[in-house]
Amino acid sequence: MLGLMGGGLLCAASGLVLLIVATATDFWMQYRYSGTLSNQGLWRFCVGSKCHPHTITLAFWDTTRAFMILSVISSFAGIILGLTAYSSSAGSTRTRSAGITLLMAGLFAVLGVSVYTGVTVNFYAKRYAEWRFSWSYILGWIAVILTISSGVFHICAVPRNSSPDGSSVVSG
Repeated sequence: MLGLMGGGLLCAASGLVLLIVATATDFWMQYRYSGTLSNQGLWRFCVGSKCHPHTITLAFWDTTRAFMILSVISSFAGIILGLTAYSSSAGSTRTRSAGITLLMAGLFAVLGVSVYTGVTVNFYAKRYAEWRFSWSYILGWIAVILTISSGVFHICAVPRNSSPDGSSVVSG
């Protein structure tokens, strides 16, 4: 049980770091604009070496940002719950709660990167001949896998025969 929780916490911490990096960086997509290699993130776009905040508000950026921020917050809460369950001997309720919270964090991240994927493929692919998803976007998908895995590990770490108060029931 502790091995699953430890693995879950390692996946969750790694996923949280990747979620933060993916959300904050400007390399979700790269493309050529007037012959110059350009890139964009959720908060700004860069043409050459000059970066500018997004000047127009598009719903997909706001939606992706919101889901990614909700994912970061949920992941952090899941880690805190997982740590308190790991350090406590009677923590099956906390372990289950950590698993559910981390699964929600993974779901928020899936929704964020999926919205971005859909709009990018349907809008930007038609606008720019040379474009590709970049490393921030890829880190977002890796974070999804790690975060969902951590939630599954936590849920699997809950003892099968546990009472509502968190103590294990021994069947004999």
